Amino acid sequence: MFIHIQNGQISKSNFILQPRKKICEIFLKILWKEGFILGYKIFKKNQIQIFLKYKDGKSAINNIKTISKPGRQIFYSVNDIWKITNSNSLIITFTSIGVKSTTECKKYKIGGELFILVN
Repeated sequence: MFIHIQNGQISKSNFILQPRKKICEIFLKILWKEGFILGYKIFKKNQIQIFLKYKDGKSAINNIKTISKPGRQIFYSVNDIWKITNSNSLIITFTSIGVKSTTECKKYKIGGELFILVN
């Protein structure tokens, strides 16, 4: 899904279609809350329409990078998450209470596995 979003941003598309999966909906909810996409719409045909966001002709998402991989999982404690201070980027984290952004991890005072970095 993240590669489709990045390719859609490069081609200056207004929206992209993605197969519907529950984990994709969770990621899209976080991206929407943090302001990286305009929104998304779920169709009955098991598809999601993702509306991409642009600022002054430039895409809101410049780079998407996978942090943890199956061969190399990176876990951060609560103290390590407080050391992350990127105001213009978003890190999505798998925690014991679900998928959260770093701001939510700081709010709930939990750590977890870093998954995706969005600039």
